[in-house]
Amino acid sequence: MSIEESALPQVAFVEITEDNCDQRLDNFLITRLKGVPKSHIYRIVRKGEVRVNKGRVDVKYRLVAGDIVRVPPVRVAERSEESYVPQGLQAALQQGILYEDEGFLIVNKPAGFAVHGGSGVSSGIIEGLRLMRPEAHFLELVHRLDKDTSGCLLIAKKRSALRKLHELFRDDQVHKTYLALLSGQWARKKLVVTAPLLKNVSKGGERIVVISQSGKAAETLFKRLQLFRNATLVEASPKTGRTHQIRVHAASLGHPIVGDERYGLDEVNKVFKNKGYKRMFLHAETLKFQHPVTGILMSISAPLPSQLENLLKHEEQV
Repeated sequence: MSIEESALPQVAFVEITEDNCDQRLDNFLITRLKGVPKSHIYRIVRKGEVRVNKGRVDVKYRLVAGDIVRVPPVRVAERSEESYVPQGLQAALQQGILYEDEGFLIVNKPAGFAVHGGSGVSSGIIEGLRLMRPEAHFLELVHRLDKDTSGCLLIAKKRSALRKLHELFRDDQVHKTYLALLSGQWARKKLVVTAPLLKNVSKGGERIVVISQSGKAAETLFKRLQLFRNATLVEASPKTGRTHQIRVHAASLGHPIVGDERYGLDEVNKVFKNKGYKRMFLHAETLKFQHPVTGILMSISAPLPSQLENLLKHEEQV
């Protein structure tokens, strides 16, 4: 694959309009600087080469109409060939549209794929959708799911829809339910976990989240659905949307999610892997919210992947 490089000749000052209002800075730059690696975009923001209203900001900063963004001159790599979408991902996305209208779509995200590229991942769900729909002028993630989590993922097709859906999430107007298989027998039938969560970094450089009183408030409702001999199927409903929230809260119960290599137990995961569990058993089953335009109550569900469904059938019930 040949790559030709061209340089943006000078600093550009871009005034943000309603079209880009509420967009994250990194997503704005990724769209504007096509061909520039995401790692380089994050680096120029971190070094202060990108400024908003003459000040330093984080890549997560949400743009406001009237903001003036300083975009430094960078080398833009233009690929002579289209980026590649793995065949498995392409098929899963084509078959996995659960709902779609003019403003947004909900896709049944397959496990094993990041929702977006970056941090060593060349492409993800959103990049795949953009390549498969070249006619689409706007496709943006409304929220995120972990790479190894499957299920309902909401994607906006219009800037106005993205703003309204973000408001619903911020106001706790989106009800999410997940299915998770916990290791061991959980004795409770129902429990609300309210342990605060703090993002941290381990010595190995791997991002982890820990329970800490100095962390952010987090709340998850766990309901037991089925007891098995060596596991418990639960419904998890997070009221807040912290990173790795369900996974850390489940581990805090002493029953981490089966297949969770970051917060789980190696020996337990090995036993389940030998039984055929090749991924983390966490599935975003349902999204419920009022349609941002019509006001109609939406309830969209993603079926449990057949692989996980079949494995459950072979678990010995109690």
